[in-house]
Amino acid sequence: MAHTLGEENPVTRRISLLLRRFPFIIRLPYLAFSRIQARYTIGVAAVIIDDRGRVLLVEHAYHPRYPWGLPGGWLDDDEEPAEAIKRELCEELELQVTVLGGVHIARTARNHIDLAFHCKALSPIGKLSHELLTYQWVALDQLPDIKRFHRQSIQAARNEAREEDTWKRV
Repeated sequence: MAHTLGEENPVTRRISLLLRRFPFIIRLPYLAFSRIQARYTIGVAAVIIDDRGRVLLVEHAYHPRYPWGLPGGWLDDDEEPAEAIKRELCEELELQVTVLGGVHIARTARNHIDLAFHCKALSPIGKLSHELLTYQWVALDQLPDIKRFHRQSIQAARNEAREEDTWKRV
């Protein structure tokens, strides 16, 4: 039965009143749903481009197939993605950044989603964590073999910067 604007469904109203009176009941369908719902891990990566147009790449100690790539890490429970990338950069590079915005998102593995953020460095790079071997500022036309997600994220940040420059000139 279709409802028009302002017309109320009496069954939905009764369910709503029951849940308002006994809010713990709503946990039961959520528990059941969480058992069948797919679980995902979420990664965050930073695209940091310096004043000379070079992107910051790091050599990851534990990534055998593509050791070079964007700095980043994993999103912790109850953590905002933009805060996660700030934390990861601080932990891995002792680098303070400001997040300019999200530039790319993709499902990069069966149950994994990566988010890339365009960031601006606010401090020099400090001591590297055990997860990184070294870092390098690389010209955009001289990128090594890196993950497709990283390449697409760099391109997205580059396009965003170009659009921003166009608006500044108007």
